[in-house]
Amino acid sequence: MRISPERRQQTEDRIRAAMDRLLRGELPPEGKCDIKTLAHEAAVTRAALYSTYLHLKDEFEQRRDKLRQSGVITDPREAQITGLKQTVDKLRARNTVQQNRITELTQFRTTALSQLAAQHEEILRLRAAMLRQGNVRALPRRNS
Repeated sequence: MRISPERRQQTEDRIRAAMDRLLRGELPPEGKCDIKTLAHEAAVTRAALYSTYLHLKDEFEQRRDKLRQSGVITDPREAQITGLKQTVDKLRARNTVQQNRITELTQFRTTALSQLAAQHEEILRLRAAMLRQGNVRALPRRNS
């Protein structure tokens, strides 16, 4: 069955309008910047895009690919994925820095406790030595 030139023009206009929306990044929920979404948005079948309107399908793919190559991402989900990957990389780097800092602080704590224990032992040894000599009196302890 042949369609009238007016109806064909209306369908092409719908496809071009849907194409422009998708390439501007105006994607429907759960939609992508692809042929399936283009067909759905233009209210035509994919089969029609591959047969009757093949020139518009090809134009859409060329424009989309050109935008992607120029660095313009037309699919917001791709931009979101890229942003999330960058965030993950930053968080991994931050986590590595934090893990190194934790390791340093753990080593510092171990060293500090060791030094405190050694100093406490030295204080006890000196007190005992002073008490053995007999010329030093212990100070009364304050009750707090």
